[in-house]
Amino acid sequence: MKLYKGLVAATVEALESIFIKNRHADRVVEQLLKSNKKWGARDRAFIAGNTYEIVRWWRLIKFSAGLDRVDETEEFWEIVGVWQLIKPLQLRTEEESALPDWPEFASIDAADVLAKYHEGFAERKIAQSIPDWIDELGALELGNNWEGEIAALNEQAPLVIRVNTLKASIDSVKELFGEDGTAQVDGLPDALILNKRQNVLNQEAFKQGFFEVQDVGSQLIAPYLDIQPGQSVIDACAGAGGKTLHIAALLQNEGSILAMDIEYHKLQELTKRASRNGVKNLETMVIQSDEIIEKLAGTADRLLLDVPCSGLGVLRRNPDSKWKLKPQFLEEIKKVQWHILTTYSQMVKPGGKMVYATCSILPSESENQVKRFMRANKADWKFISAHRTSPSKDQSDGFYMALLQKK
Repeated sequence: MKLYKGLVAATVEALESIFIKNRHADRVVEQLLKSNKKWGARDRAFIAGNTYEIVRWWRLIKFSAGLDRVDETEEFWEIVGVWQLIKPLQLRTEEESALPDWPEFASIDAADVLAKYHEGFAERKIAQSIPDWIDELGALELGNNWEGEIAALNEQAPLVIRVNTLKASIDSVKELFGEDGTAQVDGLPDALILNKRQNVLNQEAFKQGFFEVQDVGSQLIAPYLDIQPGQSVIDACAGAGGKTLHIAALLQNEGSILAMDIEYHKLQELTKRASRNGVKNLETMVIQSDEIIEKLAGTADRLLLDVPCSGLGVLRRNPDSKWKLKPQFLEEIKKVQWHILTTYSQMVKPGGKMVYATCSILPSESENQVKRFMRANKADWKFISAHRTSPSKDQSDGFYMALLQKK
């Protein structure tokens, strides 16, 4: 593909926002693409695709460029140029890799770059483009499975949607994308993988609430609660509510859902999404203190604790998080998880069920927390089952879910 200076400059601008200003990649790309109405679909695809892939392979590209630090605008231009040279090899495409004769690329020696690129494969942390501490932690917790999981987490995630059964059927949504536009998923009756990447959020069917974008692994969590229409369900870490909306569909607008979170703006977004989805049994509540939890003790037939976590299971979608994540945050978030599990669980009725879930591949955030809870609460709780999705084996994000029942 021919390089255009304006598009490369936009990519450089995005990278500076992500790595210098520490902004989230998805928001940076979204705002940047809105900033220029003249860009066509191919222009937008170039900016978004190159930005995300450079973020994903940041360490490998820096190594190939021979750069220890990237702070100046000229260095970001060099990074984008080096990526154009190694991209056909890394993404296994037949794209041309010659650079235009621009002053911004004058310092790049293609032979040196390719030699360094191949040298980088001798070390997993460079080849898989991850910080040292995450590589060490992954190897420690996952052993021989770490190699396959981190490689799978560096693949581009497929585009998966969940049909909103409050408004549409799987067949009606399949028709919208054409005969060969989608593939169904075994064991998930409402999931469709789109065979072609596209901006579905601008489609009329999405605006009417016929479907939501939601990964295969994420779609397993709400059904794991064993929900029956008419029940009282609390989603206590609802965020913007992807799983809340799935719960609403499973309830068939009967019973009640209480969506809770510590951040009001996320619940506002959920309220908008719920309206679009035709949800009629939802209430939201901001968690300002544990007193709110205590007042709701024994009120829920089902409780979902999709707890905050490292996000190491969703690196395919959020590749910048591996550069923003710090060991101290991981230690602190495990304390938060334990507090939520031990405190919020009191909201379940006797005989009711609870799912503890994470989007992490680490046992220390997932299996180990549930084992610890069961050791401390075996008189009051029964462990029913657990399930983990594997990025390398299931072509899914890395999720963990455990189903527990209050005696």
